[in-house]
Parts: sequence; C-alpha cells; structure tokens
Amino acid sequence: MAKIHVLSEHLTNMIAAGEVVERPAGIVKECVENSIDAGATVIEVEVFQGGIERIVITDDGCGMDHEDAHLAFMRHATSKMHSEEELFNIQTMGFRGEALPSIASVAQVELQTSNGEEGTLLRYNYGSLDVDEKCNCPRGTKLDVSGLFIKTPARFKHLKSTSYEFSVIADLMNKMALSHPDIRFQLSHDGRVVFQTSGNGNIQEILYQMYGKEVAQNAIHFEGSNEDFHIHGYAIQPKINRATKYFMFLTLNTRLIRSVAIQKAILDAYSDYMPPNRFPIVVLQMDSDTQLVDVNVHPNKWEVRLSKQGEMLDLIKKTIQDALNASLKTVSVSKPEKKSVIFEQPEIQYSYPVKPRLKEDKTIEQSFQNYKPIKETIVEEKRIYEEKKIPEIKIQEEPISYPLPKVEETNDKGPEFFKHLQVLAQLHDSYILCSNEEGLVIVDQHAAQERYHYEQLNDKLLVQCTNKQPLMVPIQLDVSSNVLAQYMTINEKTAFFGIEFEPFGTDQLILREIPLWFHDVDQKQFLQDLLDYFVENQDVDMAKLRKHMIATMACHSSIRFNRPLSMQEMKQVILDLQKCKQPYHCPHGRPTVIVMSDGELRKEFERG
Repeated sequence: MAKIHVLSEHLTNMIAAGEVVERPAGIVKECVENSIDAGATVIEVEVFQGGIERIVITDDGCGMDHEDAHLAFMRHATSKMHSEEELFNIQTMGFRGEALPSIASVAQVELQTSNGEEGTLLRYNYGSLDVDEKCNCPRGTKLDVSGLFIKTPARFKHLKSTSYEFSVIADLMNKMALSHPDIRFQLSHDGRVVFQTSGNGNIQEILYQMYGKEVAQNAIHFEGSNEDFHIHGYAIQPKINRATKYFMFLTLNTRLIRSVAIQKAILDAYSDYMPPNRFPIVVLQMDSDTQLVDVNVHPNKWEVRLSKQGEMLDLIKKTIQDALNASLKTVSVSKPEKKSVIFEQPEIQYSYPVKPRLKEDKTIEQSFQNYKPIKETIVEEKRIYEEKKIPEIKIQEEPISYPLPKVEETNDKGPEFFKHLQVLAQLHDSYILCSNEEGLVIVDQHAAQERYHYEQLNDKLLVQCTNKQPLMVPIQLDVSSNVLAQYMTINEKTAFFGIEFEPFGTDQLILREIPLWFHDVDQKQFLQDLLDYFVENQDVDMAKLRKHMIATMACHSSIRFNRPLSMQEMKQVILDLQKCKQPYHCPHGRPTVIVMSDGELRKEFERG
C-alpha cells in the first residue's frame, strides 16, 4: 500500500494559512489589498477585541457576481493573472489566490458582495460552505471574519493580548494610508473610530494625524528620478528623530515592503545630520517598471527582489541628501504649551419664574489672553545716566489653519543664517551666545569648530593622494588567508587614498608608506577596521571609513569645552560656520546651534 497520498483541499488551505494568516493583522492586510485591487475609494475596517473576536472589512469597489464570489474561495483562483508572462509583470497588490481560502479554513467567514447588478451572500464555517443565497447589498464587498483560530488551538495560543494585536493592525492601517493617500480609510476598535483619512491625496495631512503638528510642519518634500526609477515622498527634519528604525515607511509601486538595504541608504543620507543610534521619520514612495521587481518571494509579499538595486540606493541617498541640504532648519528650544484652567459657573435653579435674560458668558479664564492694557501717563524722572531708547516689541500672531498651520519663512537655510548673528558673550566657557531678529542663538563652540575642520579636511581628501611618507618600521597586520589572497582587490579600492598593502609571509600584510593625512589617526586600528569591513562585505567602503577618520581628526583639532574665548575668537567661530556647506550639525550628527525665539522668551517672562 502506498505511503504517499495527496492531501485534501481543506488541509492544504490550513497549511497555506500558516504563512498567509499569522495573526489578525494578516487578514486585514490581505483583504484591504483585495479592496485596493477592486478599485475602492473608501475602505472601512472594524475590529473587535483586537481582531481575535471579529474583523469586518467593507469597501465600495467593483464587487463580484455570484460565480466569481464562489471562485474567490477556491485555492489559486484569481482575476489578476492569466499567463506565465504576467508573473514577471505584476501590477496588482495580490496575485496568488490564497488569501480567502486560507482565511475561510481557520475562521468563520461571511461574504456579502455586489457588482451593482446582483448581490451574493456566502457563509463559510471553517472551510465548509453553509449558506449560499442572493441578497440585496450596495455595490462593493463586505467581509466578516470571526472565531479566528478557534479550531487550531496551537495557533490561537500564540496570539498576544487584544491591545497588542490591535496595535499591529493600527500600524498596518497607518502604513496603508501613507501608501494610498487617495483612498479614504477608516479604522474602528470595539465600535469607536480611532483613525480615518480624507482620501484627498495629502500625505502631510496623514502625518499630522499620526504624529502631530510638529512632524507635519517639518516634512521636507523630495523627488528624484533616473532612467529606471522615480522616487518621491517626505523626509522629516533631522532635529525630529526616533529611537528605532521603524518610522521609515517604504512603498514600491504602491506596495508596502521591507528592505534593510533601502533603510541603510536612508540612514546614510541622514548620517551627517543625526546623532548615533537615532533614526529619522521618512515616507519613501518608489516607482519602477514592474519587470524589474520580483514580488513572488514570500506569501506575505513584504519582501521583494529588485533588479538594479544599487542604482536605486544611490538615487535614494542623493535625493534625500539634496533635500536636507536645501531645507535644513536650526534646532529650536520650546516648551509644551500650558493650557489655561477654565472654570464654569453652574446655572442657578430658581423655585419661582424669572424673566429670561440674555445669556452671559460664564467662562473665566486664568490668562491674560483678552487683557487690554490701559494707557497711563508716565512722569519722567531725572536720570544720572544717558537713557537709551528701548525698541518697541511687536507681537505678531501666526495665522492658524486646519489641519496644517502655515510655516513662517525664515532665513535659516544654509550659511546665510550665521551672517546675521551678533556675538554677545560666552557661557560656561563652552557656548557662544548670539542674537538675531528671531531671538537668542546658542552655538556649541566645539561642535561648530568640528564642523568647519571636518569640511576643510574632507575637501583635501577628495583629490587623489600623492604625498606619502616612507616608514622606517612598516605597519604589520595579522590577517586570514582569504584576505591575503585578495590583497590586490583591496589595493584597487584604497590606492586612491594613498594606502597600498603588501603580502608578508603567509599570514600578514604590511604597509611601507602612509599618506600625510594619516598622522592624526590611530593607524593600526583604522587599517584593521578597513580589513574587517572587507571580510564582512567583500568590499571596502572607504567613504564610510574616511568619514569616521576625518570626524575623529576634526574632533581632536577643534576648540575644546571649558576653554575661555576672546570676543575675536568667538567671532571667528561664527565666520568659520559661514564657510560651511552644512553648518547645522557636527560630523557626529549633534546640532551646532539652537535657537530660543522671541515668542518663547516672552512666554517665559509672561509677556504674551
């Protein structure tokens, strides 16, 4: 008797569900993508108990007739692909035909759909069809999923708390809204709406809802293209950053994806403007020929393979860097706005009829918002010193609009900002205090000098190194046999910078000459890092190593903290910043300057 047999259709669907439906968020992702493919302009998702109890997804797409509704629950049945050639030219979110049969095998599913001519109601109970009838419903599709994993306890016990499962769904819906801003999304939990978009195509409006006014105001639009790719999106100013890398939202041809290589390209673009272990907020939308993309990597469709990936990464890095250089802003000091306490006087209940009076405002606010000063006659007294005329302080209210307030134009772009500073004094032998029309400006003297020296050294090392110094005692490095066998490949990468290795014995490389810029570097450690990088990546990233080396040299040669400066020296620091291409951050990403505006100072002194 044969031991090998063909599995039943229900069992194969349950196996496929293990990859497609890992948790409630997987159901939401698959069904929302189907709605997008159906041309929906409104998608509503209702979640109960984190999606463990019930999920309802409703859209206004094209819907299905009775025959298509039945075929949708058959394994590998799809309307999105007809030939082998289309597998390498996928232009839809879904294409495998596994989602609905997989979901129906591990849950109770009710489908109501209409193509505008006829409506259909189907009800599946863990893989078996219980109800099949016609119904009246609007054009579109409504999918009701309940009792998830009840009959698969091994999978059910791995679900986490309802709050965690809903947080995963909410995060997914935020990403869906960013990738499709022209669709109106609505997400509710246990009957309460928690997130909704207008569908007007404005990504900044969605960022405002997700992260608030400050993030939306500091969103920098960028756009770039080459022969094969077009990218666009928003990069948030580096002064607003996060502790994890999960705030970089990536879409490729409107498909949500995950890519470590693309995240690294974004981090490289921000590396000059952000401290270590901090990460940016970026919305990156990439468009390419679908024949350059392979999305048939994993059933969940999060991972893709991309042809000409190197060109895409270079385009991303250059475009974001250019956008940041053109729109950098100084770090401002601000405090959270204090809300005034409001007291309301209750209505007095009379036991006898009274004449109706005009309704008065019973609200008393503890603030000076509506205070109008009374003009007083000031009697001038004789002074024993010369009195200077005090300039009048004019308070200008910012225009307010919803949902995004207008951002005032300032002169804080590029070195122009530092041409208007007036040096006042030094604080704690570490900070230079200045003023301009915006308010108080504080400059970190060490970080400012670091930035200037970094750019000076970087310009010198952009040309090929020809000045070398022979060593009386060569530098010796212990290496493995695979590095020794590829020393010529390494030299091809490093010769431009004046570094060339020679083999010495069977397990060492030596360096007989060093470039002149090498004197202020921990030479052996630098060379060891270079070789370690080659072992890991089979390449030598001299740009990254050189940046680290130049930043170290610039740090060592700069004005230190706790060093008193004369007025002339402080002015020279400001003049040096004017010569920098990017004067707002030191090479390690820390800010060189912060601003406390006149408005903030007035608030602190309770003047407005």
